[in-house]
Amino acid sequence: MDELNLNNNQPNQPDHDRVVSDEQNITRIQLGDKELILIGTAHVSRLSALQVKEVIEREQPDTVAVELDEQRYQAVMGGNKWKDTDIFKVIKEKKSSLLLMNLAISSFQNRMAKQFDVQPGAEMIQGIESAKETGARLVLADRNIQTTFSRIWGNLGFTGKAQLLTSVVASIFSREEISEEEMEKMKSQDTLNAVLAEFTESFPRLKEPLIDERDQYLAEKLRTAPGRKIVAVLGAAHIPGITKEIHKTHDLKKLTAKPPKPVWPKVVGWAIPLLIIAIIAYTFMQNSGVALNQMLSWLLWNGSLAALGTIIAKGHPLAVLTAFIAAPITSLHPLLAVGWFSGLVQAYFSRPSVRDFEKLTEDVLSVKGFWQNKATRVLLVVVLGNLGSSLGTFIGGADIIRSFFQHIF
Repeated sequence: MDELNLNNNQPNQPDHDRVVSDEQNITRIQLGDKELILIGTAHVSRLSALQVKEVIEREQPDTVAVELDEQRYQAVMGGNKWKDTDIFKVIKEKKSSLLLMNLAISSFQNRMAKQFDVQPGAEMIQGIESAKETGARLVLADRNIQTTFSRIWGNLGFTGKAQLLTSVVASIFSREEISEEEMEKMKSQDTLNAVLAEFTESFPRLKEPLIDERDQYLAEKLRTAPGRKIVAVLGAAHIPGITKEIHKTHDLKKLTAKPPKPVWPKVVGWAIPLLIIAIIAYTFMQNSGVALNQMLSWLLWNGSLAALGTIIAKGHPLAVLTAFIAAPITSLHPLLAVGWFSGLVQAYFSRPSVRDFEKLTEDVLSVKGFWQNKATRVLLVVVLGNLGSSLGTFIGGADIIRSFFQHIF
């Protein structure tokens, strides 16, 4: 449905189902007997929060919808209660990498806020507070951010995943200030879109899970929201897509389903260790001396590189020793990871304090802070230890195969 201006009425547009833009940043949609008032906000603008407050107080809606999911809502309302984080639980639930990525994105957001003296997401907080003040229902309208990450990840091959991680990390740890031109672009984007904007240009297929699917999800949540008058607080970039999708029915289960994991990683994950064990066993029957050298190569490459990753993460000496001992064993089992063991040892002997979690918001603003804070250091021990072990698996495995062909085959 095309957007109409009040000064340019189109008689062929049904009164019961139309889209009208009557104020700056405001889009009104009449959907049957339901009126939707979409506020297109700038996520880094002080004026957006003021407009949200004014519109909700004036309109007195039955429902206020905000572009947040449950996870981000809890973070906003709890002021990022990092001090309640159970670091042991994070490691055991295999969420170290996800938490580290969330902290990295938080770093980008906070750096932007500090440079321009703004509070990203202030308009969402205002929407929540105004809903409470006016007695309106609150609807969390956005898709879970982990689901969005999963669907983005599923659209990438190995090369794309490597480039994505490099791009995100580079943008987060860059010390260059954001230009006014870049800032203007970000005003119509949420944080996730802003971080991945440049990467989406290189990989156009990521636009679907990052933007198009979220437009559909947001539209369906608004279409089915309770009440006859709904005010929605949304990033301006989503408004065109929502006005297009609002008149359609969308399957939320389909939009929130995580993509099936490909079979080949499991096959490769089991095939490599079985191949290594088979080669060493066969070599042992042919030449025990060569087999012992192969075993030594496997132990040294895996153990040394896993330990090196832990050292780079500034891990505790016992965490480094754990990585060295465990890596050659965990590398032979796809369901185990050396970082879990070294991370638990790191957390035990260098336990993060409440102060470490309270300082996270400031510490993640710099690379130095990531390494200084005991909480993020545990996460780095897990991630870098696993990375070193993976590298050791490929190098050590290649050396064993080389030795097999050189001396046995």
